[in-house]
Amino acid sequence: MRYLNPHPQVDAPHGVKRQVLSENEMLMVVAFTFPTGGKGDLHNHPHHQSTYVESGRFTFSIDGEEFEVKTGDSFVIPSNAIHGCVCHEAGRLIDTFTPRRDDFL
Repeated sequence: MRYLNPHPQVDAPHGVKRQVLSENEMLMVVAFTFPTGGKGDLHNHPHHQSTYVESGRFTFSIDGEEFEVKTGDSFVIPSNAIHGCVCHEAGRLIDTFTPRRDDFL
């Protein structure tokens, strides 16, 4: 069994960088690095998601409700909720998905 499972960093839309940090069939941890002004387009997926703000400042929208988050904040995004974000101060988000997002592999 492999315990360390780093993947290469890849480009995502709007200047965002994505890197799968670890994963198995049931769980995935992903780092997203955002420049100021970067965004995550509104989308949804069947996975449950937890987001930790490692650094930066963001406005998130979940099912039409907007809120601001900053370094040290965390929150949960329910399965199939429509969500996205805008980065106001360059930073990094650590997202955990269950089950794994195979589309990121």
